Amino acid sequence: MSRHLFVALFLFFSGMLSVADTQYESNASVSSQGEQHTLRAALQKIESKETEGNVWTKIYSNYQTYQKLKSKEERLFKENYRLKRLKHPTAEEEEAYKKNGIALQTLKGKLELLKEFEQDPFKRVIEPPHIEDAPEVGNPVGILGAISYKKKLTEQQKKYEAAYQSLLKEVEILKRRYALLEKLSALQPEDRQIAVKKQALRGELDTFGPVLEIFETTKEVYNKKLEEEKLKLDAEVEQEYEKMLKIAGVMFVFLLLFLLIKYLVHRYMINKDSYYTVNKAANFVFLTILVLVLLFAYIENVSYMVTVIGFASAGIAIAMKDWFMSLMGWWVIVIGGSIHVGDRVKFVRNGMQYVGDIVDISPLRMTMQEDVTLTSFTDNRRSGRIIFIPNNYIFTDMVANYSHAGLKTVWDGIDFAVTFDSNVAKAVSIAKEVTKKYSKGYTDITRKQLNKLRSHYHIKNTNVEPRIFSFIEPHGMVISAWYLTNAYATLTLRSKISMEIIQRIQEREDIEIAYPTQSLFVNNSIPRPDLPPLETKPKETHES
Repeated sequence: MSRHLFVALFLFFSGMLSVADTQYESNASVSSQGEQHTLRAALQKIESKETEGNVWTKIYSNYQTYQKLKSKEERLFKENYRLKRLKHPTAEEEEAYKKNGIALQTLKGKLELLKEFEQDPFKRVIEPPHIEDAPEVGNPVGILGAISYKKKLTEQQKKYEAAYQSLLKEVEILKRRYALLEKLSALQPEDRQIAVKKQALRGELDTFGPVLEIFETTKEVYNKKLEEEKLKLDAEVEQEYEKMLKIAGVMFVFLLLFLLIKYLVHRYMINKDSYYTVNKAANFVFLTILVLVLLFAYIENVSYMVTVIGFASAGIAIAMKDWFMSLMGWWVIVIGGSIHVGDRVKFVRNGMQYVGDIVDISPLRMTMQEDVTLTSFTDNRRSGRIIFIPNNYIFTDMVANYSHAGLKTVWDGIDFAVTFDSNVAKAVSIAKEVTKKYSKGYTDITRKQLNKLRSHYHIKNTNVEPRIFSFIEPHGMVISAWYLTNAYATLTLRSKISMEIIQRIQEREDIEIAYPTQSLFVNNSIPRPDLPPLETKPKETHES
């Protein structure tokens, strides 16, 4: 009995221990899975925070791609070399040889694009910016150049430091990822994917580690050079400030002396002529001394002398503005080609119009000879003058060129009026026939020239045939005839056309020329009011 009880108790406690072990293993498994989940979440969080546009990751990726493509090229080359040496290749081997050749050409193009990543791919990123030669601070203008130079160096230093910090951050992220992968690998040694990731990450760390060390050393050397340049530049600027203070002191003494002399002259010199002479002499002497002080202070600096001359030229340009504007106008005329010698032009200045031919273009002015034109007939009532036009007028006044780009014809118009009861259609027909008759040659010339100008200008309307318009006016129907004529002889053709139009209209009985008239209508049927009889004075008699 006791033996059976003992066996039962033994079996009971054995079962209890087995259950406890199973529960412990289960709890341990749950704990391991929780830790794995935590590690994977942390790893995913780090990977998600990495910037896709990270320059270091891209460079490394391109470097790896280049190495893989290079290895593939070598394998294909060896395979093709083996296939080429076969004496009796099969059809499949020949096909493989061709495919390998095409693949090699493709790989060659890809490798050419990634050529910069063949050796030392990080060189262009970790290489410090080029330090340009510092400007010479030998004058006040040089101080501005020094300030700008220091600002540029500071910006370069910031960019270079930012690149270093980005690499340092990338290495730290890689180390954190590697530590997490090590922990995951310890928990799941059989997971092949984790091992592959760990190996790839180890390769990245082995690549970026030496790059970071080189970058750090290069950065230290670069920063020291920058500090040396800045200290040297600060010393030169300080020296220039001291020099400027000395020159300002000398100039201030001369200014006080100059003001004292002018005060004494104004106070004690009574003769106005002498006062004017001495005052002018004092001004000249002061300005001469001022210029000499500046010259002796900066004569060793040629660049500053050039600057002084530039400022002097600017002052002269302001004082002689119209003269320089005329020179600029001449340059625009010569280069732009808007006006040439021989062109017929019209200038408008202060309401006056001048039409004539350009006979000369000099650097300062254009010379125009007036001709008898419609403007002379209607406005000026004189012609034949030689007119000198400053070149700067092309910037401020309107200029019309009648013969630009070889186009030597213009539109001219003649207006005449016929009575309302006239045969207006016939009058329009006569105007069209006459204008077409006399302008035919100019029409053909203009058509050819406009076709040539289309390559230079956006010309839409190329209709060159005569145009006849008719309008209702208070005194009759006004007919306006427009036609092309020689720009140099508009009045001649206008006279001929006018004469023939009048002659042909006079031959017609159903057409009458209209002009402003007044008509008086008398209506006798309207009764007149009775008017008182006129009183007459009696005749005086003279007695003798």
